[in-house]
Amino acid sequence: MATTLAVEGLAHPVRVIRRRGARRLTLSVSRATGVATMTLPPRMPMADAQAFALKHRDWLHARAGAMPQAVPFENGMTLPYRGRDLRVVRREGRGVRMAGETIEVGGSSDTLPGSLERWLKGQARTRLRARSEAHAEALGAKFSRIAIRDTRSRWGSCSSSGTLSYSWRVILAPDAVLDYLAAHEVSHLREMNHSAQFWGHVKALCPDYREWQDWLREHGPDLHRYGRTDCTV
Repeated sequence: MATTLAVEGLAHPVRVIRRRGARRLTLSVSRATGVATMTLPPRMPMADAQAFALKHRDWLHARAGAMPQAVPFENGMTLPYRGRDLRVVRREGRGVRMAGETIEVGGSSDTLPGSLERWLKGQARTRLRARSEAHAEALGAKFSRIAIRDTRSRWGSCSSSGTLSYSWRVILAPDAVLDYLAAHEVSHLREMNHSAQFWGHVKALCPDYREWQDWLREHGPDLHRYGRTDCTV
């Protein structure tokens, strides 16, 4: 169970988790959200955790200051979409549509963020379903459904019931990244682990998967900035 710890000088509290098996304090800051998390042994006093956080306050400040700035959905913004930088433009009427190098969003400025996010989720669902179906057919596997989420700790997952869950934000990445992610999760339908056999399936579906795996590792956290007014939660 997580709690929070206020640290003088920090705008946001530190998330504290007691973890069975932990032998020492650890402190990390998520590149995707800016949330600071401290893990400590089950019986360690909170006073020790407080002292540890204060000792490393300058480090926390430095990491928070290095976090990317949030980019809210608004008229005139530049948004990466399928690997291309497009301009978002509000227009009269309803609905969202592509027009050359722009994404036109109908409605008012107040409704634009919600309309744009719903459209992006729909686009993600359509493309992820298509690529998942293609990869599943190639492996002779079947999935039960596609779930679109806004997860921060992982880009996708595969449940034992055959549900493939994906972060909608992968639609902001190049198409090859989305294809790799679909190949990765579909391969779990055959191997619910990361064994050599699993990676063999991934490579058969996406031969250059390592390139796109590296892309997600390097550039993925940046995609979490879009549509937010604050990069911390």
